[in-house]
Amino acid sequence: MTRVAAFDCGTNSLRLLIADLDPSTGVAAELVREMRIVRLGQGVDRTGRISEESLARTVAALDEYAPLVAEQRPDVMRFCATSAARDAENAAEFSDAVRSRIGVEVEVISGDEEARASYDGATRTLEGEAPILVIDIGGGSTELVLGNADGTVTAAQSLDIGSVRLTERHLADDPPSAEQVAAVRADIDAALDSCRVDPALAATLVGVAGTVTTVAAGTLGLDHYDREQVHGAVLDRTAVQATIDSLVRMTVVERRALGYMHPGRADVIGAGALILERIMRRTGVGTVTVSESDILDGIAWSCLR
Repeated sequence: MTRVAAFDCGTNSLRLLIADLDPSTGVAAELVREMRIVRLGQGVDRTGRISEESLARTVAALDEYAPLVAEQRPDVMRFCATSAARDAENAAEFSDAVRSRIGVEVEVISGDEEARASYDGATRTLEGEAPILVIDIGGGSTELVLGNADGTVTAAQSLDIGSVRLTERHLADDPPSAEQVAAVRADIDAALDSCRVDPALAATLVGVAGTVTTVAAGTLGLDHYDREQVHGAVLDRTAVQATIDSLVRMTVVERRALGYMHPGRADVIGAGALILERIMRRTGVGTVTVSESDILDGIAWSCLR
């Protein structure tokens, strides 16, 4: 067994996984799994910079994670940052904060590497008919990855559409107007039109990350978030669409009142759900399979390479 600590810092959340991994069996013994909504990418689409407030929230989360890492004493650590760090001209300030508190260098990974890590994490514990399309809807970007059941990736692309980015661009009203929702859909469709990954080729559609898992919790009718019930759920596409329609129509206050909703996701879940909607419409698959294993798990396993 090798003890690894994996960090995934995206536009919206900062997550930590510490686990003992056995490469010979593929077994993972999870020790720590934590998530904080830090909104590192707040305003980055407009300003090109990480704000002082965003950095302060991220530093606060790092200060909470540091003693957990020290206590577990991992053999290998990897800290990966994605869309917000790729786009921000002052990402070095963020990297310095990570180095001083955790003692690891930040790797700002490419969209293609992000997509492959998502696929690896999502498909390790789920089965499905190939080709499998994994979609990872983040705050700043969305990854589409097409591959086989053995983990081989045949096509992948990262698109600059995400729940935070599209909310900041278009959804100024609460609840959003029909015109604002239409503008979000238009942005998503334009990105998908130019995507080299064709959702229509998928035989199985797998969704990962907070947007999809939250929509899944709503579709399942959960009164509180339950990771075990969400992971591996196979949801009827029509039922998923009904949940999306409901979330988009709600105010932020109404979303926060939902027992399964993380309060830090309530203001951006509408845009993220619309990304899921537009991708579903381009597939011929009648169900969405939900995975709680995602890029964070893929980063953890990559520590062994």
